[in-house]
Amino acid sequence: MTTLDRDQLASLIDHTLLKPEATSADVAALAREAEELGTYSICVSPSMLPVETTVKVATVCGFPSGQHASAIKAAEAADAAAKGVDEVDMVINVGLARAGEFAAVEEDIRAVREAAPAPVLLKVIIESAALTDEQIVAVCEGAERAGADFVKTSTGFHPTGGATEHAVQLMRRTVGDRLGVKASGGIRTREAAESMVAAGASRLGLSSSRAILEGGTGSGY
Repeated sequence: MTTLDRDQLASLIDHTLLKPEATSADVAALAREAEELGTYSICVSPSMLPVETTVKVATVCGFPSGQHASAIKAAEAADAAAKGVDEVDMVINVGLARAGEFAAVEEDIRAVREAAPAPVLLKVIIESAALTDEQIVAVCEGAERAGADFVKTSTGFHPTGGATEHAVQLMRRTVGDRLGVKASGGIRTREAAESMVAAGASRLGLSSSRAILEGGTGSGY
């Protein structure tokens, strides 16, 4: 088990608010809390951009189903980049991955990458709980070829579940130290967060960041 002090753990967190009912006041409060806690970033819905904060700002693209046309995902990513976002977390078309159409998944990722080029950081949400190990590996390999910076386990909205240590380990083995790995979905305790880091996660998507940093149990994303 990796043991991190509070500040080290906070520096790995994307403090997340993606609830459909979230208001602009909720997002402003999220940003203030992120600054207080010292998290790496906040992650908010694209309609909430731009956000004024001293931490990095991430948003989602093709969220949460991934079943959007690539052109729509690309437009969404370009709009986010124009609004000053630092990072985009895109959802792959999970159905294509399950059908073994990995070239199409790769092209979908590439479309978003081209629409939001560096220095915007691109994370690719693969919905690992809905995929086999072989599918996870193939999608991660395609994400790397398409120019992604991170692969990410989950949206936190899929009924199959969120991050697991096994998926994080497999993703890390696949991308080595060339890409980041983000664990998200269902991480609600300090122990679970540290387990994901020990498994290979270099970023954590959490909605209950304060509770987790204080050693309690959170709820939600």
